[in-house]
Amino acid sequence: MNFELDEELINYKEKVRAFALKEFTEEVARTHDIEEKYPNELRMKALHEGIIDFMNPWKTMIGIEEMCRVDPGLGISATVPYFGAEVLMLHGSDYLRENYLAKVISGEKMMGLGVTEPGGGSDVAGLKTVATKNGNEYVVNGSKMFITNGTIADFFVTLVRTSKPDDPAKRHRGLSVMVVERAFEGFSSNKLTGKLGVRATNTGELIFTNMKVPEKNLIGDEGKGFYYIMEFFNISRIFVAAQSIGIAQGVLDRTTDFLKKLEASGEYVGEERKFKLAEIATRVEASRLLMYKAASFLFNYKPNPTITSMAKGYASETASFAAETAMEITGQTGISTDLERFFRDSKIMEIWEGTSEVEKIVISRMILKGEKNE
Repeated sequence: MNFELDEELINYKEKVRAFALKEFTEEVARTHDIEEKYPNELRMKALHEGIIDFMNPWKTMIGIEEMCRVDPGLGISATVPYFGAEVLMLHGSDYLRENYLAKVISGEKMMGLGVTEPGGGSDVAGLKTVATKNGNEYVVNGSKMFITNGTIADFFVTLVRTSKPDDPAKRHRGLSVMVVERAFEGFSSNKLTGKLGVRATNTGELIFTNMKVPEKNLIGDEGKGFYYIMEFFNISRIFVAAQSIGIAQGVLDRTTDFLKKLEASGEYVGEERKFKLAEIATRVEASRLLMYKAASFLFNYKPNPTITSMAKGYASETASFAAETAMEITGQTGISTDLERFFRDSKIMEIWEGTSEVEKIVISRMILKGEKNE
């Protein structure tokens, strides 16, 4: 078993890091955080320089980690224009892939994923947005909340209810996924501001009022939307793990530099702070190895939901632990540096793409069912 990346991935990792160190300056990061402004210019630069290789999942994962290591808000912003693309790749028709996905990959358009609603996030099957079939189109009414790219994406892969389940205990049935364009009549959105962290990303509310969606915009089969979205989450959780590990590694970098400078100046560091540094480093390494294991299953078309949820859950908690512990180590210094931004950015890792509690539910359920996780 080889734990080292091959030469191609090592070179790619170095390329991404060099790009992030050059473009994600403290001034740029601070400005977009304060103004809560999406850095579209960085998205285009990353696209033109081949920083994001969306067609290679290993590179995508490694690229996300390296960019978030320099700045989480900017790093996540560079990759979210493709958020939800896997649903189109796996289940979209030729028409949908050519007219929507291809334009995202070329940089012409941005996309988003519309699943979470005002009444709940983790309870996907309980969504209220309804799509009623009318001839060769659907009439959609409802809303979505906390949607990434909410006011800047050109279209959204959106989960809706197309039929009521016969059995109330099986609410996950009767859900479908379709492409909704911002340009459709009856579509509106509002930007959400004042977020705790990742403020460089755009977050919004989507509102659908008698919005008409062509039948050809249905993704895959009607009624299978829940399964498509769960499949997507099993993929996207790998990338959230990468975001989390990038944050934790970035925190580790800065905390290490802080302690080195203290020692160099002759100040007393103390064993307690060294112990805390060692624990951050150990958790980062453990999280990364767990993510690589989950990725090795998923990227070889043998997804293991147990390992994936372990990777996402543990990595996200590692990000929060690292940021909080770094604040304890650095004290007043940390509050006045970009560690403060990392601290704020880390919390969302435990929430989106499945909260830590949801991941634990998935893990325990799979274990009790006797699923293998070797």
